[in-house]
Amino acid sequence: MKTHPKIINRIAEAIRSSRSICVTGHIRPDGDCVGSQLGLTFALRNEGKKVVCWNEDPIPQKYEFLDPDRIFQKPRAGSKFDCVIATDAASFERLGAVSACITERKLFINIDHHESNTRYADLNWVSAREPSTGELVFRLLKVAKWPITKPIANCLFTAVSTDTGSFQYPSTRPGTYHVAGELVHRGADLSKICDEVYQSYPLSRARLLQHIYTHFRLTHHDQIAYFWLKKADYARTGTKSADSEGLIDHIRAIAPVVVACVFEEVGPELTRVSLRSKSELVNVNEIAAIFGGGGHPAAAGARIPGKPLTAQRKLLGAIVKALDSAH
Repeated sequence: MKTHPKIINRIAEAIRSSRSICVTGHIRPDGDCVGSQLGLTFALRNEGKKVVCWNEDPIPQKYEFLDPDRIFQKPRAGSKFDCVIATDAASFERLGAVSACITERKLFINIDHHESNTRYADLNWVSAREPSTGELVFRLLKVAKWPITKPIANCLFTAVSTDTGSFQYPSTRPGTYHVAGELVHRGADLSKICDEVYQSYPLSRARLLQHIYTHFRLTHHDQIAYFWLKKADYARTGTKSADSEGLIDHIRAIAPVVVACVFEEVGPELTRVSLRSKSELVNVNEIAAIFGGGGHPAAAGARIPGKPLTAQRKLLGAIVKALDSAH
C-alpha cells in the first residue's frame, strides 16, 4: 500500500480519542470548504462522535443540497470540545466569529492545502501539493478506515471539483482523477452535483453577471482585468456577497488577460480583493502576501485598508510590477 504522511495517523488517533468535536472552516465558505466540513462531520458522526459543524457564514445556496438536515450552523458561545478541526482555513483569523467560540478545547487540528497556511494549530497537516482540502479529507478517511458513504462522497466530490475548476486548473494532478473516480464509485451523484453547483443559479446572480460584463475594465495591454462590487450593486441586483463566488472566472477567461481581480467593498475604509492568475510566471499568492493576504500561486486574496481608489491603485501597481518582471 502507498505510504502516507505520519501526521495523518496522528490526526486519526487524536480524533479516535475525542468524544466532542467541532469541525469548522473559513468565512465566506466555498465549495471546498463546505464539502470538506460536511464530509468530515458526516464521517465522524458515523463513528459515534458528538460533532458540530460551525461557520461564521451560512452555507451558499448552491451547496445546500449537501446538507439536507441543516447541520452547517453559526457558532455558539459556551461550548467545550475535546477536539476542534479547522478545514481549508489558511489562518486562524479566517475562522472569523468561530474563533471566539472554540477557546475551550483540548486539541486543535488544522487540515489545509493553502501554501500560505500559518500552521496555527496543535496538529497541522498542510499539503500545498493537493489542489483541494477535500482530497486531504478523503485521504484521512481512507487511512483511518472510516466508511465513505454516498452523502460523504457527494460532499468530497463537490470539494474536489470546485477547487480544481471542474478539473481544469493546472493544480489538478493525476491522483485527483483517481480520488474523483473512487468518490463516484462510492456513490457521488455526478448529475445532481453538476446541476446544483454549475447549472442552476438564481436570476439575481444573472443580474450581477450583467453588471460585471457592463463594468469590467482592462488595463496594462489588456493583461489585467478587474471589476468592483459595491454594496449598492448587491442591493440593486438582489444578491449577497456569497453570490459573487466564481464570477471572477468570467473575466479571467478573456484571452489576453493574465491576471483577473475583483475589488469588493467591505466598508468605507476596507476593500476585499480576489486574484486569479493564468500564468505560472505570475504568482498571485506573493502579490496577496504584500497586503497581508495569501492563498495559492493561481488564486489568492487579501483585505486592503484605506480608501477604495487607493487600494485599487496599490494592488494594480503590484500586479503590473509582477507582470513586467515575468517577461
